[in-house]
Amino acid sequence: MFRKIFVVTLFLSCLSTAIMAQDKIVDQIVAVVGSNIILKSDVENMYIQQQAQGIVSDGDMKCEILEDFLVEKLLLAEAELDTLIEVTDNQINQQLDQRIQYFVQHLGSEQAVEAYFKKPITEIKADLEDVIRNQSLTQQMQSKIIDKVQVTPSEVRYHYRSLKQDEIPMVESQVEYSQITLFPAISLEEENRIKARLREFKKRVEDGENFATLAVLYSEGPSAANGGELGYMGRAQLDKNYASTAFNLKGDRVSNVVKSEFGYHIIQVVDRKGEQVNTRHIILKPKATAETMQNAYNRLDSLANFIRKEDLSFEDAAMRYSFDKNSRNSGGTVINPQTMSTKWNQEELDPDVSKVLDELKVNEISDPFKTIDDKQRSVYKIVKLKNRIKQHRANLQEDYQMLNDIYLQKKQEEAMNEWISKQQSKTYISIDDTYVNCNFEFKGWIK
Repeated sequence: MFRKIFVVTLFLSCLSTAIMAQDKIVDQIVAVVGSNIILKSDVENMYIQQQAQGIVSDGDMKCEILEDFLVEKLLLAEAELDTLIEVTDNQINQQLDQRIQYFVQHLGSEQAVEAYFKKPITEIKADLEDVIRNQSLTQQMQSKIIDKVQVTPSEVRYHYRSLKQDEIPMVESQVEYSQITLFPAISLEEENRIKARLREFKKRVEDGENFATLAVLYSEGPSAANGGELGYMGRAQLDKNYASTAFNLKGDRVSNVVKSEFGYHIIQVVDRKGEQVNTRHIILKPKATAETMQNAYNRLDSLANFIRKEDLSFEDAAMRYSFDKNSRNSGGTVINPQTMSTKWNQEELDPDVSKVLDELKVNEISDPFKTIDDKQRSVYKIVKLKNRIKQHRANLQEDYQMLNDIYLQKKQEEAMNEWISKQQSKTYISIDDTYVNCNFEFKGWIK
């Protein structure tokens, strides 16, 4: 991935250094781009942070860091002149909330965040405000430059054929597979037991007990350690039933029992900000009995035998019987969410699925096996190995999309580099003499 187009990720590192900055010391302006300055402390802080992360460079790292800042400020200077690029206060506030929530999730609580940065949340947000505003402006400017770049199939073919053999990228071993999933049946008695337990927790909170404490003790979700708190989320980020209840709760009232794809909950609102709500919850998950688990296994085993005997195709069986809505409508074919293709590298697969696929031949169907789905529920599956692709040099027939993406990235880099070179000559740029001997990638900084 080329460095210059994605230089705005520099801001992500700047977020923590901006907060950690304590009493101001005498600083020095080392560069000016348009009306935007770069301080010596900006470069030094980033240098320290990259060293701490183990980042190394064959060149002068401080010069490289300064050039990243110069490109960032060049984008920012142009964005500030572009009347079609804007950042609203609402956008900034939403990103501030997301950033604080990120720190909370990693450090445990708002109190822990304040202790770590040695300042209250209000001051942390004030430190971040300009950084986030500039990040948004820069990202929009960058997108404006490269978004219109396109490649045609003929260009991809020409670029591929012009590559030397050792320049053609290697494609790791991949598989394509289909699945049929089945959840063990949950008895009505078990569902009623879970609901009664949650109603008991609701009454205990209403009688004065602390919701967060009960969540720590009894909730069966990953947020239990944080008192059941999920952080600020919009409707689209939450289960439909959960969101509907959360956004309709008044004050600190505790909801009635809510069923979601993850289990059963009681919910309490912690705070609201715009179209986002921060909730805490206690989740309990109904347990299948040994008998219903065996029944699920037997049912899938029978289905697999019908398919092997060709009494029923795998695709028809998936559409009729599979519980997984993401793969059901495609006849069981599982789509890789990272690439939106049907191809999976080994490390992208669920370990349980990977282990089973390793033992299958192409078009062979597995025996049923138990695993955990993306909602952390126990589920039985059978899988069919549709294709196994060995490691190879990329070719146009099997790997066109990857080659298309590589060439598109190359053209975007060229467009970005061309924009930077042109913009250097049009923008006021001044660099301190201590950096005049830097071997910059773009030669137009020094005028």
